[in-house]
Amino acid sequence: MMPDVTFIPESGGLLALMDNLLGLLRIRVIRGVNLAVRDVRSSDPYVVVKMGKLKLKTRVIKKDINPHWNEDLTLSVSDPSLPIKLTVYDHDTFTKDDKMGYAEFDIKSFTEALKMNLSNLPSGTTISRMLPTRQNCLAEESCVVWKDGKVIQDIYLRLRNVECGEVEIQLQWIDLPNHKG
Repeated sequence: MMPDVTFIPESGGLLALMDNLLGLLRIRVIRGVNLAVRDVRSSDPYVVVKMGKLKLKTRVIKKDINPHWNEDLTLSVSDPSLPIKLTVYDHDTFTKDDKMGYAEFDIKSFTEALKMNLSNLPSGTTISRMLPTRQNCLAEESCVVWKDGKVIQDIYLRLRNVECGEVEIQLQWIDLPNHKG
């Protein structure tokens, strides 16, 4: 079954986009932890993920500052050097949705691991590690891992421009037949 993909044709159209496509990045938005309260006692959070001109969002979880989305968003990747921006919003019915923080991360280490010959490694092998710094949004160490024949990265992002909140996501690459990925 082909995952849901959002293609936004540019000047060259859909075929030009397909020619530049390296593969698909599945971002599983797992959960939010201790998100900010934006309504009276809670929030109605959802997540928007952007990479370049692509923009995807999760469903709204009503009245929960510790939501579990467990939702897959699939980005078509043609330029892995572009940062991925994740923003959490509080859904409001009659007014503009409130921002509940954002995080930005890159997939350079992740895509570098994809170029390696990993087929002989045992499942569970750590390929690379990223530590939290002032420059990134990592809440804790994040490892790119070879698991069950796939490159996977679990990431805990600390939201910025907000009093509190973290979002847990997982990255997984989806190869496309006859593409450069």
